[in-house]
Amino acid sequence: MGKRNGALAGVHPGDLSAHVLTELAARSGIDPGLVDDVVWGVVSQVGEQALDVARTAVITAGWPEHVPGTTVDRQCGSSQQAVHFAAAGLIAGHYDVVVAGGVESMTRVPMGSAVGDAKPHPARFIEYCGGVRPNQGVGAEMIAEKWGFSRTDCDEFSLASHARAAAAQDAGRFDAQIAPLDLPGGGVFTADEGIRRGGTVETLGKLKTVFRPDGGVVTAGNASQISDGSAALLLTTSEKAAELGLTPIARVHTAVVVGSDPVMMLTGPIPATHKALARSGLSLGDIGAFEVNEAFAPVPLAWLAEFGADPATVNPNGGAIALGHPLGGSGARIMTTLVHHLRDNGIRYGLQTMCEGGGQANATILELL
Repeated sequence: MGKRNGALAGVHPGDLSAHVLTELAARSGIDPGLVDDVVWGVVSQVGEQALDVARTAVITAGWPEHVPGTTVDRQCGSSQQAVHFAAAGLIAGHYDVVVAGGVESMTRVPMGSAVGDAKPHPARFIEYCGGVRPNQGVGAEMIAEKWGFSRTDCDEFSLASHARAAAAQDAGRFDAQIAPLDLPGGGVFTADEGIRRGGTVETLGKLKTVFRPDGGVVTAGNASQISDGSAALLLTTSEKAAELGLTPIARVHTAVVVGSDPVMMLTGPIPATHKALARSGLSLGDIGAFEVNEAFAPVPLAWLAEFGADPATVNPNGGAIALGHPLGGSGARIMTTLVHHLRDNGIRYGLQTMCEGGGQANATILELL
């Protein structure tokens, strides 16, 4: 993942997607011609990300033309939803081998590009929302107010995210997850760009609040970074994996999605987690690692307040505040990090959840094999 106007700014999102597809095939040894579908999360499906960028990526990667691709938009959870759809297709017998992932090049296709000057919410939707047009940043401020989080709480959470990500990067924990990319202008992209080192509560405290200028808590320093990035995962059945000589790392144990308040918007991970635990038959104590997307610091803080999980197990390698949030690619990136963390530490169960535009959330429980 690159930061806005950073190293990946010159890479077309179709090329960025094709790169992770190519690397996935190379590392797994899978024949791309065996892939039944590529299910790809993309939020701003306009401009360079229009016309089904999943299909564009397949052709760009040089995969056989009989391999199809489709794009999914569940806002920030798009590529996590892509994994859910891929897993469901395998269980239903529609697929034997499928790739799920996503992309967002937020430098090249700025957030909101798909909306333009349009007003996407019809009158009845606005009426349901009490006459206001939902705004995620305002929703984050509402969460902070409801749960009583201070500006210092949010800034301290941000600093911890950067510190954890820096420690993970320095220890090489991300190395096996990243597909190095030759850049158009020369050089090789090998490490996520968003991590900042050496920050303090005092320096973060100088940043202006964005959504509530007077008395707010959300700033550019404690919100997810605008990023360019892509990620992909290979899914198949146990039977097909054995046939192909592949050794599965983890399985999708439980996958759920919920709707939530479209005005506060970002509280969905709480009911989604409850639903996933209930459906799985597992307890919170059975889960050894959690990924709760850091869209804004109040989101994981509220989740922690509700569930009382050990903070050390939540986003243990940092999150979107430090690493970035390329919208359509974030779900797959987080799941990649979670899979590696489970394997590296011998943790049996991990849970991932993300808040999403419109008041929704996916939750996925993975089981290490």
